[in-house]
Amino acid sequence: MNNGMSSILLIVLMVALMYFFMIRPQQKQQKKHQAMMSQLKPGDHVVTIGRLHGVVSEVDTQKRTVTLDCEGIYLVFDLGAIQRVESQAAAETPASAAPTEKKEAEADNDEAKASKEEATEADEPAKDDVEASTEEK
Repeated sequence: MNNGMSSILLIVLMVALMYFFMIRPQQKQQKKHQAMMSQLKPGDHVVTIGRLHGVVSEVDTQKRTVTLDCEGIYLVFDLGAIQRVESQAAAETPASAAPTEKKEAEADNDEAKASKEEATEADEPAKDDVEASTEEK
């Protein structure tokens, strides 16, 4: 009787673990995706499950379709084909990265100036040695 009870307990434990590690996270992900799709609006940058990047042109909730503008080509997809939404702010981050590149370029210029100064300082003692050796002759 004890052996039968432990095997039933083991099966119940495995079902519970499977629920918490497989089913529940998938349900959370589906709810998150559903919320993302309900907030989809024209102008949003999206990526499809086929890794196609585009801008939402139109959302048809009755037909559950979305029309994407991919560089002037309009394609119609099911809402389920949208993998993720990249917000307007995410699409504009490359423009905000430009000041960082500017700062990096300035830092490189400063390093180049410093190395030039070091090279000049390194040349000056050599010139003094040359002048001293010419004076000795």
